[in-house]
Amino acid sequence: MSYFFYSIVLISTLVALGSLSALAAPVSSKTPVAATLAPVTTAATTTSANTTQDIWLRTPSFSDLGRTTDILLKGVDSASQVDFTLRRDRIVREANLLLQFTPSPALIPNLSHIRIYLNDVMMGVSTIAKEDLGKQVNRKIALDPRLMGDFNRIRFEFVGHYTDICEDPANTTLWVNISQESRITLSEQPLLQANDLAFFPSPFFDENDPRLTRIHQIFAANPSPEEQQAAAILASYFGVQTRWRELELPVLFDRLPEVPKEGPYTHSIVFAPNGHRPAFLADMQRFPAVQAPIVELVDHPTTPYAKVLIIWGRDAADLNTAALALAQGNKIFRGQRVTVNQFQPLEPRTPYDAPNWIPTNRPVHFAELITYAEQLERKGLQPDPISLDINVPPDLFIWRNRGVPLHLLYRFTAPTLTNSSRLNVTLNNQLIAGLPLLTPSEDGNFFQKLHVKLLSNDSTGELDSKVLVPALKIGDRNQLQFQFSMASILGLTPRDHCQTMLVPDAHVAIDEASNIDLSGYHHYIGLPDLRAFARSSFPFSRMADLSETLVLIPKTHQPAQVASLLETIAGLSARIGYPAMRLQVTDDWRKAQEIDADLLVLGFLPEALRQNPDPELLRETLRDALLQPTSGERQQFSWLRSAAPYVREIYTSDPAVSRVDISATAPMAAIVGQQSPFHSQRSLVAVLATQEEDYQLFREAWRDVGKRDVMAGSSVVIRSSGVHSQFTGERYFVGYLPWWELLWFHLSTRPTLLALIAAISVLLVAIVTWQALQWVARKRLK
Repeated sequence: MSYFFYSIVLISTLVALGSLSALAAPVSSKTPVAATLAPVTTAATTTSANTTQDIWLRTPSFSDLGRTTDILLKGVDSASQVDFTLRRDRIVREANLLLQFTPSPALIPNLSHIRIYLNDVMMGVSTIAKEDLGKQVNRKIALDPRLMGDFNRIRFEFVGHYTDICEDPANTTLWVNISQESRITLSEQPLLQANDLAFFPSPFFDENDPRLTRIHQIFAANPSPEEQQAAAILASYFGVQTRWRELELPVLFDRLPEVPKEGPYTHSIVFAPNGHRPAFLADMQRFPAVQAPIVELVDHPTTPYAKVLIIWGRDAADLNTAALALAQGNKIFRGQRVTVNQFQPLEPRTPYDAPNWIPTNRPVHFAELITYAEQLERKGLQPDPISLDINVPPDLFIWRNRGVPLHLLYRFTAPTLTNSSRLNVTLNNQLIAGLPLLTPSEDGNFFQKLHVKLLSNDSTGELDSKVLVPALKIGDRNQLQFQFSMASILGLTPRDHCQTMLVPDAHVAIDEASNIDLSGYHHYIGLPDLRAFARSSFPFSRMADLSETLVLIPKTHQPAQVASLLETIAGLSARIGYPAMRLQVTDDWRKAQEIDADLLVLGFLPEALRQNPDPELLRETLRDALLQPTSGERQQFSWLRSAAPYVREIYTSDPAVSRVDISATAPMAAIVGQQSPFHSQRSLVAVLATQEEDYQLFREAWRDVGKRDVMAGSSVVIRSSGVHSQFTGERYFVGYLPWWELLWFHLSTRPTLLALIAAISVLLVAIVTWQALQWVARKRLK
């Protein structure tokens, strides 16, 4: 027995020594870096890898989960639900519902109650006591975490009574209000994930997580434009994935991010060409040079729950190849390490084919616009509105309120009172039509042909132009709604005549074969208009792959500037719906003169443009305000004083107005739009900032939907107090119109000139007519 024991010990020792020898051996070019990245010294705080006891508490409110208003449950509309999701790399250990509700004071206590279900399994009953009537009540209901998956639904059913006899379910005293501040508490534990690229983009992005997505971008100091271009392509891919969610891409040079002691871990992407690697990967003995574009997924050195994606390459061109392969072909990636042997780019995109825009060259069926199953169907006596997003290019030229055909097919359960039931069609909360719900046709469908009036995007003149009703404003959130109002005899029962009545199970639907037709319109728009840039990425979004976009960056780079570049491109692609596969990034201003492209300038203005006497806005103001820091002061601002509003003070260029010089240390950034100095049909948008605080202001505003919505005009100033927009300078027009429509459009804004031309035309016609009559008279007399 002892011999057997000693043999086992000897074999175990030899195996252990062999494992240590294998770890000490140098890594070949084909060996994954995961085995050697762990001992690397970084700026991160060393923590224990044993984090299985980490529990993170998350308490989303109903408003965080998409409920913008309180939930009102009534006698005839007694059920509602709240949906929430869980990340795939988390497991819930404990969950509770912190319910806040206010019951009607007219309810019968104890007989009235609320049933709570989790994924169709009852979790509890909240009884309404006498002391609860008319007051806000707080209840805690335990939720079973074993029932939770990626997608979860909490359903509320209200059972209310206000009398013992002759009860009418439509009585207005039957209600309970559930506050949007009700919360779900989730104690989450991280799960250890395998380093397998088959799950990419997880864990860097999880579509089940509605919160801000943060991915650190790691470079060696002063990354080249080509390296930043590769990172921007990958950032655009994440922008498309996150869509409406906030995306933050902080940049670090030569170090990995610190691992937080508490709270969720963040993941990182490292860009490492052979000749310019971050410091912790610069040891060519431990990390030999690669001979092809390689993508590798490894653990963070201090915890296996944070992942590091390393983009290897012989040079920056290989980084671009790997980034393009990830953005385009990651569905075939698998394993921890993938070598990109060959990459064949997709065919170039065509103008105005952005996935987030509906086609403007043919009728579009509603089946192409839905984003989830049963989006076009509703149930209940008072069904919720059916909504569809309709996003159009901002330069779609719609003038004189020409109608857009809307062919509508719909179905519904026959209401009790047919003549009083209606379908209201609204566009951005503005009524288009109210249709009576009549007897169905022979095929069971209802057909209506409507014309949706749209509003042109021309904003010549005032910042807040008058909106015509109904109107479709440009942007990425145009909403077409269909509200069915089903009339019923509920509530009409005489007081002394008791009658039992069941609430009808109404079912309404808009047919997927319905369509809207935006074909036949030209593309023509007056610029600069930063509203189109902020809401629809225009003019860069004209080509969905940004193939006609050139980004100009400074010669020297700081992390805040690179992060601003990545988040700007990610935001543009999020609103386009397609990665920036053909984006070009350069620090050579001369290249902008050679390429026919729209220009996006980050952080600076080239000397050639600053000396250009044409753009008064940039020459007189922003050159002094944002581009010339003075010694001893953080920035030197030169404002022009006038009686106009504050933002107009900044951009006044009247030489007769007195000039005031002030010094300030507060952060400030600006976005300026103007015509390209090299091509008349091209635009330039400059994001101007100098210090890290300035870039941070811009990044926060760019991620904030509310702040983006107020960006407009030709210049935007971003300060800690908010975002201020203004129209200044001359407008220019891009696109195409037939000459007769172009003539009428431009004359329509000059009534005096139009009247003068009309008077001259009448006079000329009169002279020609008089001469013709004189000639006829002379001929007759002869």
